[in-house]
Amino acid sequence: MNCLEERIVKDGIVKEGNILKVDSFLNHQLDVNLFDQMGKEWAKRFEGIEINKILTIEASGIGIACVVARHFGVPVVFAKKSKSVNLDGEMYTAEVESFTHKNKNLVIVSKKFLNKDDKVLIIDDFLANGCALQGLISIINQAGASVSGIGIAIEKGFQNGGQIIRNMGYRLESLAIVDSMDASTGEIKFRD
Repeated sequence: MNCLEERIVKDGIVKEGNILKVDSFLNHQLDVNLFDQMGKEWAKRFEGIEINKILTIEASGIGIACVVARHFGVPVVFAKKSKSVNLDGEMYTAEVESFTHKNKNLVIVSKKFLNKDDKVLIIDDFLANGCALQGLISIINQAGASVSGIGIAIEKGFQNGGQIIRNMGYRLESLAIVDSMDASTGEIKFRD
């Protein structure tokens, strides 16, 4: 069992509706030392692959992506979920449905920060149905850039997102794949 799986077992809470609550260390309160270990692991898994940018989506992916970026020595770009007054110029956009929030967002990346020369590693906290990843892939494709790989902290292996993304031909490296969760017992089973 790796350090992320151990932490999920120790501090994760399984809730009804296939929700895994990891807000004490992953997406509300952030364990930066854990993120650093995750970054080392992704750097090992993607060693030798050309990567010059990391792309994530606000908000939960930003903290992880920033720590991971230090291991690759590259900048982080994040897709915003709403247009603000300080966003100007042309944008790439994609519609993304959130499994957790049960809503759709139009995500935005400024064309200034993503172009045809970019080799992008996507980093995010969760993978359930794959909608966020498909939106980020769409934005990368709009830019004429290429997806060098995808790093996910926790993949819900019992949902179809991982299979969809892998079937699209992308290299997907999930650090913890949850094959089943039981809200009544709190039991979590990981893929070997």
